[in-house]
Amino acid sequence: MAGVSGAAHDGGVNLELWCVAKNNAEDAALQGALDWACGPGGTDCSAIQQGGRCYFPSDIGTMASYAFNSYYLTHGLTDDSCYFGNTAALISLNPSKGNCKFPSSSSVKNGSHSGTSTTVGLGPTYEDLNGCSRITMQWYSFLIIAHLLVAVMLVIG
Repeated sequence: MAGVSGAAHDGGVNLELWCVAKNNAEDAALQGALDWACGPGGTDCSAIQQGGRCYFPSDIGTMASYAFNSYYLTHGLTDDSCYFGNTAALISLNPSKGNCKFPSSSSVKNGSHSGTSTTVGLGPTYEDLNGCSRITMQWYSFLIIAHLLVAVMLVIG
């Protein structure tokens, strides 16, 4: 299946995930979450600063995605570390653009991601991103299971 990154690994399937900005997130909410990630969140945002390989001043979504993904990778790969006031979601399609390469969850599991990690917590809470509302993401669990089943079928088939 094109677009889904998966590889057989010790009899199982290793699904790569990236934490990215939601397409329907408002720019103001993304900017607030980005400011939190690069400030109190302790994320290394040098790649999205002027002159950085992921600096796209007219594309707040890509720059927020890079920061969200970096935070997610260095803070435990949990649903909570990819929340950002409901402006972020996990995907299995590589969001890299040109020279702007996004490391994935599997690169962290394999020990190849290096980044700044802090003990600030597991992502911004509702209070950190005032004005954003949290909804449960039970559908996300279904999506992960569906992707895993497809990947398993590809390996078996």
